[in-house]
Amino acid sequence: MVKTSDFYYELPQELIAQEPAAKRDESRLMVLDKTSGAIEHKRFYDIVDMLHDGDALILNDTRVLPARLYGVKEDTKGAIEFLLLEKRSLDVWEVILRPGRRAKVGARFVFGGGELKAEIIDIVNDGNRLVRFEYEGVFENVLDRLGEMPLPPYITKKLEDKDRYQTVYARESGSAAAPTAGLHFTPELLRRIEEKGVNIGYVTLHVGLGTFRPVKSDYIEEHKMHSEFYVLPQKTADLINETKAKGGRVIAVGTTATRTLEAAAQSGMPLSAQSGRTDIFIYPSKKFNVIDALITNFHLPESTLIMLVSALAGRDNVLNAYKTAVEEKYRFFSFGDAMFIK
Repeated sequence: MVKTSDFYYELPQELIAQEPAAKRDESRLMVLDKTSGAIEHKRFYDIVDMLHDGDALILNDTRVLPARLYGVKEDTKGAIEFLLLEKRSLDVWEVILRPGRRAKVGARFVFGGGELKAEIIDIVNDGNRLVRFEYEGVFENVLDRLGEMPLPPYITKKLEDKDRYQTVYARESGSAAAPTAGLHFTPELLRRIEEKGVNIGYVTLHVGLGTFRPVKSDYIEEHKMHSEFYVLPQKTADLINETKAKGGRVIAVGTTATRTLEAAAQSGMPLSAQSGRTDIFIYPSKKFNVIDALITNFHLPESTLIMLVSALAGRDNVLNAYKTAVEEKYRFFSFGDAMFIK
């Protein structure tokens, strides 16, 4: 059994990034050799030099919904906050409400002066609610007008530009949080990567708020992982199979792309198109069947994400890299700097 406390590190509060870097690809990049533990310090745009002709770079193209809504209860006009978690069917969503006690089945709420209305139709796991929305037009357009980005709880500064919490290649709406390793890429950087002979493929994993849920078990094997919806297209499966056959590296951008690929590989290699839900939990002693390298951000102490990174690079190497990052004053978490594990 592996202790959760084995993945703790000291992080000064001031190193938690409260806003994005001025330019996406100018954030810092720590390069960690997973075999030797050797560390180099670069800028993110230097990633081009570390990718090779014949590599496959796999990106998660999920798009974050502006999923935080502020409104009032229809009868009492009491203030309410909705956080959309997941679409269950046409116009029916699972949501978190604050304050939740106001939300009995049948209760109705109003947003944007009546542009959007909602009715509670059921109470589900963890006290979350199922709500049916009423509106005119296209729901995503209404949400764009009325909703705010659901930034992680450790970011307290208001985001001025919604697009900075989206990757430049985001296209499949459905996430409650961004796949933050991808925030460092620009269209120009992706073009330079492709010009080098690196093939780019896409998967979709809609990131849930469970990604921020702390591990409460003393031993990591006892932790119940949250479930998320993913899609592996046939085109991407073919790219990965071909890359592997030719001896190239498969490089995942982010823990979400990693979980998608490794979940898909549970049914065996070579990969084929599939979609569904995964609650795969990758921690030290778990083997990787698909990815060879990883681009990621710096993660919370004792989180499932630092455990995943440790499974790839070794716990001692990772904790030493994080200690170095603190000493060198890297920026941490969603809007922070990046790490390339090669």
